[in-house]
Amino acid sequence: MSVDDTSDTRHDARTEPDPPTRSGPPATWSGLRPLLLRLHFYAGVFVAPFLVVAALSGLLYVFTPQLDEAVYHDIVHVPDQSTSVPLAEQVDAGMAARPGDDLLAVRPAPTGTDATQVIFEAPDLPASYRRTAFVDPHTAEVTGVLETYGSGQALPIRAWVDNLHRGLHLGDAGRLYSELAASWLWVVALGGVVLWLSKRRRRTLLRPEPGATGRRRVLTWHGATGLWVAVGLVFLSATGLTWSQHAGANITDVRSALSWETPAVSTALPESAMPGPDVGLDRVVAVARDHGVVGEIEVVGPAMPGEAYVVQQVGRQWPSQQDSVAIDPATAQVVETLRFEDYPLMAKLARWGIDAHMGLLFGWVNQLVLVALGTGLLSVIFWGYRMWWLRRPRRDGASAFGKPPERGAWRRVPGKVLAPLVVLLAFVAYFVPLLGVSLLAFWAWDALLGWRARRSKVRQEAGS
Repeated sequence: MSVDDTSDTRHDARTEPDPPTRSGPPATWSGLRPLLLRLHFYAGVFVAPFLVVAALSGLLYVFTPQLDEAVYHDIVHVPDQSTSVPLAEQVDAGMAARPGDDLLAVRPAPTGTDATQVIFEAPDLPASYRRTAFVDPHTAEVTGVLETYGSGQALPIRAWVDNLHRGLHLGDAGRLYSELAASWLWVVALGGVVLWLSKRRRRTLLRPEPGATGRRRVLTWHGATGLWVAVGLVFLSATGLTWSQHAGANITDVRSALSWETPAVSTALPESAMPGPDVGLDRVVAVARDHGVVGEIEVVGPAMPGEAYVVQQVGRQWPSQQDSVAIDPATAQVVETLRFEDYPLMAKLARWGIDAHMGLLFGWVNQLVLVALGTGLLSVIFWGYRMWWLRRPRRDGASAFGKPPERGAWRRVPGKVLAPLVVLLAFVAYFVPLLGVSLLAFWAWDALLGWRARRSKVRQEAGS
């Protein structure tokens, strides 16, 4: 988020004295603050470009529901009529459009102006992609066939932007960029908040400092804006990590160990169930709706004898509709019910967090919040680089880059604080591997700069 958060040296010396002999929390903070500042600086310089890509692609993703509606309107929507054909007939029409494909699921039209989605497996497409035939529920006419993506049945434009945001269309290797950005976003945001609050004894917190000029004016815009968006950025970081390759796998393991997984109804029929002819999709859907599974639903048929139909709500807006039932295909009896209200709390939070991250939970309000967060992040990054630029030496022959905060601050941190801090960093790095690897890279780079500085000093002393 930031590439620099230092203020004028003389001002800092007046407002926050740091006598070497002082003990206690102030002395501890006088050692920790430069350390945090240098880490904030390195993260801003090297990680901010990844955050820019994530923010720009995320902003584009926010508007994909409207783009899909505009581009694919004639496929996903139909003229409303007073009558409809049976769902089984609609599915037959969809299967006729894709002969030889394996039926995966069906999403009946939730309203009279929506098309029914007949979803097929697509082994010829990348993972998580499906092929979907859209069928007019009133006439059983196929309005089109599209490639769809994920559990949300994203249409092609949204699917393309989703994969751009997730991995730049580079496969698993590309996903490392988004995981690196998500791994550091919460660190940079929280570190920036701590740095901003620790130095604002004579300045406003939530708005830029009136009358400030030059670099100090940029700093106050950077800090105040960062404070406003910090909570949202931490939320985006945490929810984004759940989709990542390495940290996401660790999060999944933790959820499994603590029984925080999202539950699902069993497809296995009870031993007492008697075999018989299939009652059909129309009967199954009617029973599910009578059982309270209403709105947008998905029906998955039995994969083999002895299994049940599963009918689940797929609405992603608030209030969440994720109820599901298992139904005996021979008797149309509900054999198991799972209500969203019975989900474990962490499973509910995961569902809400993911849907809010995607801009789905609260509709257009959710979209506006994401736009504000993305724009705020881009602005804070711009102001961070701007401060770095303004700190560059002005004399001839000097480096074109701004001077980083002083190094070696860790030596001033008391051992009783530094030791648990190192243990904490190791623990976090284990669960967020790209954070740990990049942190080691920053340390190695910093050590190299220190070695070069010492070598240059020795040469100068030898020459004199």
